[in-house]
Parts: sequence; C-alpha cells; structure tokens
Amino acid sequence: MNLKDIHSVYFIGIGGIGMSALARYFNFIGKEVAGYDKTSTPITDGLEEIGIPVHFEDSVELISDTFKHPQTLVVYTPAVPSYHSELNYYQNNGFQIKKRSEVLGIITKDSYCLAVAGTHGKTTTSAILAHLLKECELPFTAFLGGVSEDFNSNFVLDGTDYSVVEADEFDRSFLRLAPTVACITSMDADHLDIYGTKEELHHSFREFAGKIKLGGKLFVKSGLPIEGITFGIEDGSDYCIENINIEHGTYIFDLVTPSEVITNVKFNKPGRHNLLNGLAAFAMAVQTGCPPHRLAKALETFKGVQRRFSYQIKNEDFVFIDDYAHHPTEINAVYQAIREMHPGQKITVIFQPHLFSRTRDFVDDFATSLSQFDEIILLEIYPAREEPMEGVNSAWLLEKIDNPNKRLIQKSELLEEIKNCKSGVLVALGAGDIGLEVPKIKKELAYAG
Repeated sequence: MNLKDIHSVYFIGIGGIGMSALARYFNFIGKEVAGYDKTSTPITDGLEEIGIPVHFEDSVELISDTFKHPQTLVVYTPAVPSYHSELNYYQNNGFQIKKRSEVLGIITKDSYCLAVAGTHGKTTTSAILAHLLKECELPFTAFLGGVSEDFNSNFVLDGTDYSVVEADEFDRSFLRLAPTVACITSMDADHLDIYGTKEELHHSFREFAGKIKLGGKLFVKSGLPIEGITFGIEDGSDYCIENINIEHGTYIFDLVTPSEVITNVKFNKPGRHNLLNGLAAFAMAVQTGCPPHRLAKALETFKGVQRRFSYQIKNEDFVFIDDYAHHPTEINAVYQAIREMHPGQKITVIFQPHLFSRTRDFVDDFATSLSQFDEIILLEIYPAREEPMEGVNSAWLLEKIDNPNKRLIQKSELLEEIKNCKSGVLVALGAGDIGLEVPKIKKELAYAG
C-alpha cells in the first residue's frame, strides 16, 4: 500500500485511543478523514474540534461520498463485530481494509522505529520516550496509547526520521511492526481470550523480538524469560536504578548504565513500576545518540499521562487519584505506589472490572489485589467488545474479596457513595468508562469540600 495514492481514510472505531492517533496523523498530512464510533467521548470531541467528522450510528447512509471513493483506505479495530454494516459495506465493495496495527507498521517501516511492548507499562514508557526525544530536539512522530500531559495529545508530529509506537500484544498486533529498537516491559498472562495460555503469549513476544531490524536492540525487564539488554531496580541489570530516596514525592536515585553512573537523577511519577518505565525509555533513547546526561535530566520534567496515576486532587489531608489499572499486577503496582507516597493513610478504591473474560481468568488474583485496600467500592463489569458470560459478574468477584469493608454499587450511585468517603486517599481504577466519571467525582469532592 502506497500512502501517496490514498485520497481519504475512513475509521471504524475512530474513538479508540490508538485509532484516534492515526486519524490525527492522516488529518495532519492532508488526507480526508472521517469515522464511526459507538459513543461520543472526549476523544471523539477532540477529533471533531480539528475538523474530523464522526458519527455514532452504524449506517452506510451516514458515510459521505468522499469516503466511498475507490482510493479510500478503511481502518478498523478488532473490537468491531463482524456483523457491522459499515465494515461489511467496505468488505463487499473491494475497498482496501486494514487493521490499525497494519497501517502503523506501514507508516513507521522506513523510520528509526522505537517500539514499546509489554502487558503493562506501554503507554507511560512510550510517553516518556516521546518526551525524551522532544527534549533532545530529534525529528520524531509518536503514536501513544494515552494522552500525554507533556503534549496534551496522543499524537505528536515533530518530524519523521524517528517514530515512537506502542507494540500492542492484543490480537498479535505487534507482529506487524519492524522496530529498530524495542523493549519488553512485562509478560504477565493477559488476553487469554486471544492466546489461550501464558505460554502462547510468551511465544508471541519472542516472535515480536524476532521482528527487530538487523543491528537493532532489544531491552528486556530483568527476570523476563527472553534474551535482551536488561533493565531493573537494584538487581545488577545492564541499565539499573540504585540508591533510591524519596523527597517531597520525588524519587532521587543513581542511574547505572553499561558505561557510566549518573547520580542525583530525579523522577516525579510515583511507583516503582513508573521508575522502570522511565528507565526503559531512557535506555531506548540512548540508542538514538542523545547524550545520556541530557536524557537523565529530561526525566525530571516528564509530566505524565492522563489516567496513569493522575492526581486529580492533592491536598495535605486528602488526595484523589485516577488510574487505568485493569489487571491484578497493575492494581498491585498502584497500591504499592500509594503506600510509598502516602504512608499511614486510609485508602478507598473504586474499581470497575474490564471484560468478562479477564475477570473470569484472574478473579482470584483480582480479589487478592483489591483486598489490600482499606475499603473497596466495586462497579459492574465493563463489557467492551464482549457479551456477558454466565456466572461471571462483579457480585462473584465481591464474594472472593477478603475484606469486610466492601460493597457493590451501580455506577449511577457512585457520586452519592463518595460523599461518605472518610479516607485520606481515594483512587479510581479501571480501563472502561469509569474514566468518564472522574471529572464528576472531582467536581463532587470539590463541592463537598
């Protein structure tokens, strides 16, 4: 596929974070862009603000003639069901139809591609990496899986020599990429609806490692069952963080590389998992030729990613945090970060499970992770692309949580419920539409205060 021959691009599922970044890219380079999504969100609002038409009813009649032209590229997400009438229209009429991952591979194949893979940490690591390249004034394009607070966007275009992408393991999408430099942050069991077993997931990561261009580099979190340049915390890895201290919510540490030790490095995002994300991004950025000391200094100014340990309220006596965590490992990481940064505080968690299959596969691990919090408010499962599964629901998960301070509520009851919160820390977790509730919660808490 030659992008120069493409007249217009139509997105089915344009409101997805990865899809919207591609839509912004094609809009930026002057293509006609439009799309469909199931519901209106701040993401689709943002697309419409820059002139990209979006509609919310699955109807071929709502597709303008511009996007029925033979030189239209159709991009879709695997979350779209096979019976979708717009998708079927394009399939039945011989249009070029590609998954998001295929298009991303085509766009980035001729660039110095830095790809971040892993079951957790992709978005924050790639956002840090984009920030580092920006601070080193390199010409790059970034397709991010979240809204970077440094760029206020999930898409950055400062040039095309380098590209920063998330290598998503869902649906084996990352096998469409051919990175120059890659990292693997984690390989925990996930997406078992796709892979079936943890072993098959690991096999796919090894296949991804084999996609790296000749002479390229692979960075791997210490302890993962795959060969590469290692990174870790106080474990003797090739790239290693040592001598960690915390001052006023900031990490201060030494950064050990294969050739030198950089002292007094600062990083402001809470959580050891975020330290590892920063270290991975640093190690990858070093490969571009940026001076390591300059990169280490730039770590201090990284602002963060929306819904990744985002402080919504931060007072001396109360904080409200929003995070995308939707896997037991991620929940554990958030809990560790809160305990480290806010020791002694009572913590209330609001959790919205994401996917019936993930809840089914990890219900005991979810129960263990959630039981650590002082108080648990559970919402119903957000189904996303899935149909309900018999016996798999939040009531089942609630039963397994070993903590008496727990309750299951409807989302409509949430604002009333949080009025009674007496904790020093309130945290909202989940990858579903709980993110849309966060501004309402923040407003309610501010009003109550």
